[in-house]
Amino acid sequence: MLQLSDILEAEDRVRETSRRTPLQYSYTYSSMTDAEVHLKLENSQRTGAFKIRGATNRIATLSPSEKEAGVVTASAGNHAQGVALAATRAGVDATIVMPQHAPISKVKATRNYGAEVVLEGTDYSEAADRAHEIEREEGRTYLHAFDDEDVMAGQGTIGLEILEDCPDVDTVVVPIGGGGLISGIATAVKGKKPDARVIGVQAEGASSAAPSLEKGERVSLDGVDTIADGIATRSVGERTFPYIQERVDEVVTVSDPEIAMAIVHLLERSKTVVEGAGAVPLAAVLFEKFDYDEGETIVPALCGGNIDLNTLSNVIVRGLVETGRYLKIRTVLKDRPGSLEELLAILTAHQANIYAIHHDRTSRDVEMSDTEVEIELEMRGTDHVERFLADLRDEGYEVDVLA
Repeated sequence: MLQLSDILEAEDRVRETSRRTPLQYSYTYSSMTDAEVHLKLENSQRTGAFKIRGATNRIATLSPSEKEAGVVTASAGNHAQGVALAATRAGVDATIVMPQHAPISKVKATRNYGAEVVLEGTDYSEAADRAHEIEREEGRTYLHAFDDEDVMAGQGTIGLEILEDCPDVDTVVVPIGGGGLISGIATAVKGKKPDARVIGVQAEGASSAAPSLEKGERVSLDGVDTIADGIATRSVGERTFPYIQERVDEVVTVSDPEIAMAIVHLLERSKTVVEGAGAVPLAAVLFEKFDYDEGETIVPALCGGNIDLNTLSNVIVRGLVETGRYLKIRTVLKDRPGSLEELLAILTAHQANIYAIHHDRTSRDVEMSDTEVEIELEMRGTDHVERFLADLRDEGYEVDVLA
């Protein structure tokens, strides 16, 4: 099995391509939790995510003939970019198979890092099938995104950096998708500081690790549904599962609204951009998904920052909704002069700021003497929203909350 010595060996190889990412103390999250929270900012890594570490280490362990033949893999995101850059830096030819509908920005980035990109299939599974065909046809080495000990060892170098920068760490919180990242980090942390805890976090819509641990064997989900696309796997890996069983203390889950709120918190309070998978460790801390003591030193590993801009926009709105900062309502007014002014007077009294207002006389859902109004509002928090809605209803308005 993977040992601390393997990760120490990987450290020298990984240093050639990856950068050492900062560990930043957060006064904000420490105050919110009564713990000592330090953020491992792996979102500032080259290619925007931790994957470059494992890819670099795996390529460094190839034999001369394997390097000559080249490598191939399948990915729709971070692993593709990590392999592309690591291969280019090592002088190894790389082919990356990506689903046909992979984000254009990620396809372009992978090509810019020097890999040949093949667009094939409607999802990752079909892309992987094509990648394995290329592996057989061209004699290339397939680089798995997580189910490979050399990849795990590369990812484990994050754990070494955490321990060097924060030797008093009590708990390291790590996202779980396929399990390569947490297998490597847990091996490093437990190897150097056995009494430190390692907590794994999955999204509720892609939670296979906890039921797998309960059953004692890998469980595969029928499907996944989460904004944390970087960890949206149907099961943990065959090779990673034993490490999770042996070296991870606890696995918890967070919901998509909680992930969205963590992303918004990081943007607003820490000026830090993360993707969904990068936010799940902080979400687990903020929403107390596991027990921790006052003053405990906790390091959430923010594993990546490659979030699609459209997704980010939606996440920001969702986060504002969850924190009571954005409200969208629908109500019905009498279609006569002054009706809208009366409604706006209540908004003004509550100092609710209007983003947009839509006045619809043609809706089939209301009487011909009525008009439907939708309003988007900036609010100051959940208490403000509750008081505002209560006053509207007290004044006789029937209000539907749309967001």
